[in-house]
Amino acid sequence: MNSAKNSFLGWLLVLPAAALLTLFTFLPIVASILQSFYSKERPRRPSQFVGFDNYEAMIADPVFWKALTNNFVYVLGTVPTSIAIAVAMALIVNSRIGGKGLLRMAYFTPTVMPMIAVANIWIFFFTPDYGLLERALAPFGLAGNNWLGSSDSAMICVILVAIWKEAGFFMIFYLAALQQISPDLYEAAAIEGANRWTTFWRITVPLLMPTTLFVVVNALVNAFRVVDQIVVMTNGGPNNATSVLLFRLYEVGFKYFDTGVAAAMTVVLLGVMAVIAVGNFLVLDSRIHYR
Repeated sequence: MNSAKNSFLGWLLVLPAAALLTLFTFLPIVASILQSFYSKERPRRPSQFVGFDNYEAMIADPVFWKALTNNFVYVLGTVPTSIAIAVAMALIVNSRIGGKGLLRMAYFTPTVMPMIAVANIWIFFFTPDYGLLERALAPFGLAGNNWLGSSDSAMICVILVAIWKEAGFFMIFYLAALQQISPDLYEAAAIEGANRWTTFWRITVPLLMPTTLFVVVNALVNAFRVVDQIVVMTNGGPNNATSVLLFRLYEVGFKYFDTGVAAAMTVVLLGVMAVIAVGNFLVLDSRIHYR
């Protein structure tokens, strides 16, 4: 009797979260999958089943492939760099130095700012002629660059903004993980004559792997759902140089109102994120030391 009562109370506690998850996650996923097989609804013609026509139209779209390629470039540019900087910042604020509280606040401040605000701040840095970056380069004769208006530098600028904002967020997780590592391990390593580099790679890195798995998966998911700073800073330009998968989905769905193709892109986006997440668990889980 008590077991049944506890089970009922458990499900009752889970019910609000399960209802929200079903309403705002599972049902939209199913609706997107179904919508990807139907044509765009028109005033005098209801939506019709078209099979894989939307997927064929998506595959035939060169901008889609450009956006997908840009998204992988964005991932390669942001994820490893953000994580490396986050680990470095966590090691600094976890060490015995003065002003650690101020450093933590400085590192974490970009995280609490809305991405729209962050993007607008960085636009001032990259503005041609009178932007902060241009003024800093002017004494060296390197001014006159249109950072956000050039296909060669626009994506780099977007990547820098993402790194600046996300590194502090990941730092918090690494800082918490570092504080859970027993000092006895470092003392034993010092007694054995291990230097700092050996200690870092043989003790710190393996014990941070559970946190790294969590951070990598979150960073990859964030990298594939990026859109806000793209809209504010470049609007996908120039010449689709900064168009990513979610931005292209937004264009097709809300500018061109082609809901069928947009739903097909949604399915592809979900598939890519699922494959990456599962792949990370399979690859990194074997290297993780759980305590």
